[in-house]
Amino acid sequence: MSRPSAASLDPDDLGFDHHPETDQSFENALANARDGRRLSVDDAVELLTTGTDTEGIDPERKERVLELADRRRAEEVGEEVTFVANLNNNVTTACNTGCLFCNFKDTAHRFEADQADDHGGFTKTPAESREAVRAAVERGVYEVTSVSGLHPGFALNDEHHEILRATDDAAKTVNYKPPERYTTDPGTYVEQMDAMSVDGVHLHSMTPEEAYHARRGTDWSYESVYETLADAGLDSAPGTAAEILVDEVRDVICPGKIDTQGWMDAMEGAVAAGLDVTATIMYGHVENEMHRALHLEKVRELQDRTGGVTEFVPLSFIHERTPLYEHGVVEGGASDDEDELLIAVSRLFLDNVENVQTSWVKYGDEKALKTLSCGANDFMGTILSEEITKRAGGRFGEFRSFDDYVEMVASVGRTPVERSTDYRTKREIDPTGEGPFGPRLGPKADGTPLLTREERSERAAGRGATADD
Repeated sequence: MSRPSAASLDPDDLGFDHHPETDQSFENALANARDGRRLSVDDAVELLTTGTDTEGIDPERKERVLELADRRRAEEVGEEVTFVANLNNNVTTACNTGCLFCNFKDTAHRFEADQADDHGGFTKTPAESREAVRAAVERGVYEVTSVSGLHPGFALNDEHHEILRATDDAAKTVNYKPPERYTTDPGTYVEQMDAMSVDGVHLHSMTPEEAYHARRGTDWSYESVYETLADAGLDSAPGTAAEILVDEVRDVICPGKIDTQGWMDAMEGAVAAGLDVTATIMYGHVENEMHRALHLEKVRELQDRTGGVTEFVPLSFIHERTPLYEHGVVEGGASDDEDELLIAVSRLFLDNVENVQTSWVKYGDEKALKTLSCGANDFMGTILSEEITKRAGGRFGEFRSFDDYVEMVASVGRTPVERSTDYRTKREIDPTGEGPFGPRLGPKADGTPLLTREERSERAAGRGATADD
C-alpha cells in the first residue's frame, strides 16, 4: 500500500469512522467521575468536550472537570510534584519512516557514505554515547533517555545483522542496509544499550517502534528482544510511538509505523521481560475527542493486563516545521483548554495509573504550572539535551535546573520531590533550605547543580556546551 503524503491529504475529508458523538450527558459523566466509578469511553468524550450537546468548550464546565481531577490527584498522590535528573541521548536522526507529524528525522539515505554530508543530522557511535552518558553521570544525572530514528543500519545484534544481510531485497522488504554503507556506523542496539549503561545510570530506551526495528525480518517475540536488551543494560522502556492508538488516525499521520496492536504487543513484551514501561499520547493534530478517549481506553487495558505502566505522559502536538502543518493538513496544535482537559481526563479515566506527567517543554512554564492543578503530579526531568521538540518548533528550552523546579513547584504551594525513574525512591526538597539545589539520588550525585551558573547562561545564549561535550 502506498503511503499518503501530507500534500495529498485534505483536512476536511479524512473519512474517519469515529466521531465525538455519544448518548451520554456531561452531567452524568461528571457524576460518574465524582463518585469514583470507572469511566466509559463515552464518559471521557463528554468530559473532553465539556458536553457534546454544545459547540466548543464551556468554560464553567471545564473548570468543574479540572477541579475534580485536581481533587482526585490529591487523593491518589498527595501534594508532591516529582522530577528526575536525566539526560536525553538520542543516537541518530536517520529515519525512513516518514511520519507526518515529525521534524526530528533526516532521510536515512543522506547519511550514506557516498552522499553529500549536508543533512544537518547526526549518528553517534556507541563510544560517543558512552562518553555523553559518562559525562552526565559525573554531573549527577542518574537517568538517560534514548529515543532515536530507525536507522536502516541498526540491528539488534550480530545475529540479526546476519539474518538481515541474507534477506532478499532487504532495503525494500525490511528497511535494512549494512552499516558499512553509512558514514557513521551506529553499532547494534545491544552495543548502544551496553554503552549507555554506565556507572549505575538508569537506562530508559527502546520504544515499541524501535523494538519492532530490532526484530524486523525475524520471528522473534517482543519479549525475547526486550530480554536481550535488558541483559545489555536496558532498565525500562518508554511508551512513545503511541501517537493516537486508533488505526484510522495512524493511517493518516504515521502510516509507516506499527499499528495499534503492534504497539500493545511490544509494551506487553517489555513488561513480560521484567521492564517497567511508560505510556504516552500525542494529540492535537488530526484526531478528535473520540480518538483521544479510545486511546485512553487502550492504555487502561494495557495497565489492567500488565500493571507495568509507571506514568502516563500527554504530549501536545508541536506543529511548526512539521509536514502536517507545512502542507495545510493542520492549522495548529491543541488549545490551552484542550491541553488542560486532556491532563484532567487522563487523571480521571486512568484509575490504574498513579502518575500523570506535564511538560514544560511542550507547554512552557506558566501553562505547565497550571496543569499541576488539572491532575498532573510529575514535572518531567532536567533534560540536559532535547532535540525532538526543538526540531518541530518547540520554544521552551532544553534544560531545567533543580533550582528552577524548587522555585516553580513551591510557587504553586506544592512540594518539590526528586524521584527515581520508577518512582520507587523519592527525596523531598525543602524550598526554604539553602541552595543552590542539585540531585542526590544518583550514584555520583552529591547535591551539586548539574550546570554551573556560567554554563546555564551560555546555554540560554545558545552557545554553551552540550551534553556531548
